[in-house]
Formats: sequence, C-alpha cells, structure tokens
Amino acid sequence: MNFTAKDVAALREKTGCGMMDCKKALTESNGDMEKAIDFLREKGLAASVKKAGRIAAEGVAYATVCDCGKIGAVIEVNAETDFVAKNADFQAFVKTCADTVIQENPADVEALLACKAVGSEQTVDALLKEKILTIGENIKVRRFARYEGVVTSYVHAGGRIGVIVKFDTSDEIAGTDAFKAYAKNVAMQIAAMNAEYLDESQVPAERVEKEKEILTQQIVDEGKPANIAEKIVAGRLSKFFKEICLVDQIYVQDSSMTVKQYTESVAKELGGEIKIAAYTRFEKGEGLEKRVDDFASEVAGMVK
Repeated sequence: MNFTAKDVAALREKTGCGMMDCKKALTESNGDMEKAIDFLREKGLAASVKKAGRIAAEGVAYATVCDCGKIGAVIEVNAETDFVAKNADFQAFVKTCADTVIQENPADVEALLACKAVGSEQTVDALLKEKILTIGENIKVRRFARYEGVVTSYVHAGGRIGVIVKFDTSDEIAGTDAFKAYAKNVAMQIAAMNAEYLDESQVPAERVEKEKEILTQQIVDEGKPANIAEKIVAGRLSKFFKEICLVDQIYVQDSSMTVKQYTESVAKELGGEIKIAAYTRFEKGEGLEKRVDDFASEVAGMVK
C-alpha cells in the first residue's frame, strides 16, 4: 500500500467523499493524490462535493404507507429548483428513500444514507451521488419521520406538504371506509392549518407562561379591572390553544365542531374508540435559505 491513513483523510478533506471511496481511489491510483481525485471524478463521486455548497431549498415533501398499512413515513428531499422536483427520476429517488425508511427504520438521516436502498444493491448515499451527477443539481435528504401502527399519509400540492398521522384504534375500525375517510380528513386538516402541537399537554410550560404574560399586559393596556383580568386571560388562552393545538382547532370542513369533537363523533358512529396519537407535517424548504438568482451579478462575474 503506497499511502497512509493521513493520505486518505487528506483526500477526503479535498473531495468530501467517503473514507472507503477515498481509500479505494488511492488504491487504484497507487497513492497518487491527483490521480485519486481524477478517479473519484470519473466515478461521479466528486460531483456531489462540487455542488454541495449550492442552496437546495426546493424539492418535495413525500408521505407514504407500506402495503401492510401498519408503517408509514414522511420525508423531505431538497433540490435546487422546482423544475428538478418535478423530474420523474428525482421523484423515484424520493420514493425509494421513503420505502427504505419504512423497511430499515434508520435512526437518522446519516443512518438512512448508509442503508441499502430498497430495490437496489447500492446504498442510499450512492444513489444520491448518482442523482446529483445525472440530474446536475445539489440534492439533500433533509429529514424524515416514521410511525408504526394505524397510520395514514397525505401529500398536498404535488409535494409542497407531506403529512403522516398515527391513530390509536382497533384494527376493525381502521379497516372501515368511514375511518379511512376520517383519517384522510384529519391529515388534510394538519396540512391546511399547521397545528404546532397535538394537544395542550404538549405545549411547553414556558410557552404557556409567556403567552399569559403577553395577554395580561394586553388586558392592563386596555384598562380592564384587575379583578376580571384572570377570567379574560383564561378565555384568551383558550383561543390561543385553539390556534396551535390540533385537537382544539375548529374542524375546517365543519366549523360547528373541533377536531376532537369530530373524532369523537366518528368513534361513536363506528362503535369504538379513536385517538389521534401523533403526527408529523413537513413543508418543503421550511426554514431553509432560499436561492436568489441575480442574473446581472452573474454576468458581471463572468466578465471579470
């Protein structure tokens, strides 16, 4: 072997490729650093590194449930442009990632990338690098969530929002058309209204206290008597919970009831119990820096 562990580390630093890929490249090039870099580029492995600094805030949020109906996943995969997000090859890769999450149950994105991709002999990371090379944009697997049990999925606006919801109920109820319609309606509610929490118990105590402080100050500023301030705060706090908690929200398809009341009505109709246990909602590019195209600056840079 004509190279050391330090050489492998140095090649990784230069290219951003994985340790094993760098070791193989140095082996193939007899320890020659430049030839090893060329080897990685020829294999397309360095393509992802070249594009890694480019902003990827488009893409899709995708949700799915396995054929058994007992495991579901929602995932966000980002690309640089909306055009690529509509590419069939990109969408197939996203589906493969979601299916791999369902089958392999990885702990995090790093673990997912190391998994053997469903329907392939390659890892998810190797497939990712291939897509970056063939599609020509930076692509990133950003996040995912996975649930087991009675689950349903919903994708809104072609991948702008992905939702997965877990319910506590019997298999008999879960198998009915009425429940399936209800579950989809709840998922659509989550997509549309973007509740921050499932119920009041999940709202952090400091968040509630802060809201109380704000509401109390508002009441003082309005000149309301101190003896009724507490009741006013309680009323406004209830409104606050209805905005941020899913079960307390007004059901968008029937404003006469809350989501909790809607759930109870369906459970009564089906002769059993239904509880919304958990959910995850991803919106593509949420919280990411957006790409801003400045054509004039680009041309000026080329002239220089």
